[in-house]
Parts: sequence; C-alpha cells; structure tokens
Amino acid sequence: MTADERHVPPVLAHARQLLSGYDVVLSDVWGVLHDGFRAYATACDALVRFRDQGGTVVLVSNAPVPAPRVAAMLDSRRVPREAWDDIVSSGEIALTHLTEKAYAAVHYVGPRDRDAAFFERSTAKPASIEEADAVVCTGLVDDMTETAEDYRPLLAQALARQLPFVCVNPDLVVDVGGRLFPCAGAVADVYAQMGGEVFWAGKPYPAAYETALAAAKRLRGKVVDRRRVMVIGDAVRTDIAGAAGQGLDALFIAAGIHRHETMDGDLINASKIAELFKPGTPRAIAAMPVLTW
Repeated sequence: MTADERHVPPVLAHARQLLSGYDVVLSDVWGVLHDGFRAYATACDALVRFRDQGGTVVLVSNAPVPAPRVAAMLDSRRVPREAWDDIVSSGEIALTHLTEKAYAAVHYVGPRDRDAAFFERSTAKPASIEEADAVVCTGLVDDMTETAEDYRPLLAQALARQLPFVCVNPDLVVDVGGRLFPCAGAVADVYAQMGGEVFWAGKPYPAAYETALAAAKRLRGKVVDRRRVMVIGDAVRTDIAGAAGQGLDALFIAAGIHRHETMDGDLINASKIAELFKPGTPRAIAAMPVLTW
C-alpha cells in the first residue's frame, strides 16, 4: 500500500465496532443527523445505541443561535432527544465571547427573523459601522440572492476602523435539501483576506472543541481521555480539519456537503474519495456514506 493509499480512509458499512473503542462522540449536526428538512434515521439510531452502551454524545454545531434554539430545530426535524446529551453551538460561543470582550455597541449583520434567538440574547447595542466596537455576523441578510462579495464595501469600512469581526457561523456554505447557501464564514473569509481580524466562533477552531470537551467532562464526571473521543462530521474544512487540529480521531460522512465529490448514488466512489483525501488534507480514520450502527 502506498502512502497516498494509506491517507484515504477505509469505507465502513457499520460504525458499531469502530465506536466501541470510544467513550465520547462529538458529532456534527447538519449533514450528519439531518439534511435541513428531515432526520437521518440510521444516524439517529446509531447515536442512541452508542449512548445505550455508555457513550456520551455532544453535538457540535456551527449554527449561529444559542443551544436551546438548536435543540428546538432538532425536535422539528424529528431528531430524538435520546440521540444526544448536550449541544455546543457557535451562537453560544459567540455570545460568551461578546460578553468577555464587553463590547457595548456592535454592527450586526444577518437575517433578524431566522437568527432572532441570537439577537435577543446579545446585550450589545446595535450600532452603525462608524460607532461600533465590532462587527457581528450570523449570516448573509439574504442568502438566496447575495454572495459574500456583496459585503466587500461594508467590510472595507470596518477595516478602515480596524474593527474586529465576530463570525457566528464559520461554515462557508450550508446544504439545504441539496442546494448550497453561503454562510457567515464566507463573509468572514473575505474580511480575513482583506487583512481584518476575525474571531471564529466554532469549528474548526479551538473554542468549539474546548467547549465540547468541557461539556463531556461535566457529563461524565471526569476528564475525558482524548484518545477515546471520536469526531463525526461531513465537512473536511471544519469537522475533519478541526479534529486533526485537536489530535482527535474523525469519522467522515460522505453523504453530506461533499456528496457530489465523493459518491455515486448511495455508494462512495473509491477514486473520488481518494481525490478528496489526497495527501496534505486532514485525515479521517474511516468513512461511511451515512452514519449507521
């Protein structure tokens, strides 16, 4: 077997044997547990069974809303409460960051109706770019028609004042029933490329994993052995890279955001997944089309 071949994750039909070697699962939500509209039944069943055998599941989501709102969204998509123990959301991390920084006034960017739970919790006063202490972005105001480039003039104003940019959802895109929509991460990426300072409140950045491991420690009543923590996700840039950055094992789910790059119908294409996981990319220890016990 060549070095290139060793870098490609083996494809599993079932996760039962693999997960038996772990105490904690840090699982992505969108793309692993649901597609934006409905739950993936086999994935939910797998996490329920993992918990039944003594495992702890912490959901780690880049959703730009507080954890209770993520829980409500999971309920609406019929993800059973028995599939998880706790939720860490980017929205919650961002709110903590805003409090720690004591920003009095910020310029908010994002859809007020969709992300109302975040805006209602934030205590910083809304302000213009000229009066703000920071820019806080939960997403594009209209992700149906806008792109991140549409925000370049606003970002230029922020950069002129050297304002920090708080990215409440580090994802570049989200897959909603087969269609990709830009996220706050795409706007933050433009700002970073312009030379702006960005706080990324979620995966693949350390705050997400530090918060999730602290939750697992609290739930299990002891420090968690990082060798017995499995990250499950569908995005190489966030889930797999984030796991690699923290020295954690990762299970890649191909039917999520990378499905067009990795799958033929319901099956993983060997040459396609080899291209996605070519040397130099973060490595997953295994791959599955969908999470299945």
